[in-house]
Amino acid sequence: MKKGFKTSIVLIAGLALALAGCSKNDQPTGTASGSAEPSGSASAAEAAKLKVVTTFYPMYEFSKQVGGEYADVVALVPPGTEPHDWEPSPQDMVKVKEADIFVYNGLVEEWVEDALASAASDKRIVVKASEGIELMEGLPHEHEHGHEEEHADEHADEEEHADEHADEHADEDEHADEHGDEHADEHEHVLDPHVWLDPVLAQQQVAAIADAFAKADPDRKDDYKKNADAYIAKLQELDEAFKTELGGAKRKEFVTQHAAFGYLAKRYGLTQLPISGLSPDQEPSPNEMAEIVEFAKEHQVKTIFFETLVDPKVAQTVADELGARTDVLNPLEGLTEEEVGNNQDYIAIMRSNLEALKKALNE
Repeated sequence: MKKGFKTSIVLIAGLALALAGCSKNDQPTGTASGSAEPSGSASAAEAAKLKVVTTFYPMYEFSKQVGGEYADVVALVPPGTEPHDWEPSPQDMVKVKEADIFVYNGLVEEWVEDALASAASDKRIVVKASEGIELMEGLPHEHEHGHEEEHADEHADEEEHADEHADEHADEDEHADEHGDEHADEHEHVLDPHVWLDPVLAQQQVAAIADAFAKADPDRKDDYKKNADAYIAKLQELDEAFKTELGGAKRKEFVTQHAAFGYLAKRYGLTQLPISGLSPDQEPSPNEMAEIVEFAKEHQVKTIFFETLVDPKVAQTVADELGARTDVLNPLEGLTEEEVGNNQDYIAIMRSNLEALKKALNE
């Protein structure tokens, strides 16, 4: 993570603490001076709910399904927002500090570790929902291969003249700490974070979240387990549907807006070719675009998939070049306002993804 970003988190945390203090001072502190304590079973039940703060949509949906009526679950990343480059506000940091449970996926949310350290809390249980899952290496984007090829001769030259550059290398070592954050950023993006798009791995994430709920509120652990088991059963049905519907597909290759579907492709024996890398803001070079078009022609790909939260112009360009159609394959990194208004959820959108894939792979 870059030093500038760490500094911004610290500043935000300071503002968050100030806001939290003001918030607490504004609240009634008792029955004196005409103030009254909350009364009634509804108010008591609301006060007893777990405060659960999640990062982006899949973590919110899984937590909400587990918590049911016993948890107040919020997502920090708002609808319609792509989460890869999102950063928390001071108000968000207050929520993080005051949470009973904080749920994040891992790798997508580069800001989390610094935010948790800055908004420290003794009571908070933190769930990294991808913990314990064997993560895939991110599918190398052609841009990265191109970069490696461009510098192949340079590396060879460096080996031949190792002695000549010894002093330069020593100087690099002296400044390793200075550039450590930049190198860390590069490595953070090596692993693919999109585990929630595999219905089987999603079940593991739900189970991890349920364990945290039981730890935070042991009196209701049976309720949380019941909720989790019910939702996991739906995810198992989803997995069976993907296996059944895609098992006999005419083709196995599909082209996507960015490399979000590696786990799903691996689970069901498919091959994704992403236009962008693990982050959707990457764009291919003209040479890479030509390779994508060539791949699509070779494998008779007739649909180019785009996303709802990212500008589809590059996907449309590829489709135009091929004379192909476009369709949505939703990585579920966030819902649009329209999807929220239509009461769409993880299961519904994953089934839409299944239908879109089935149609594209059988054209």
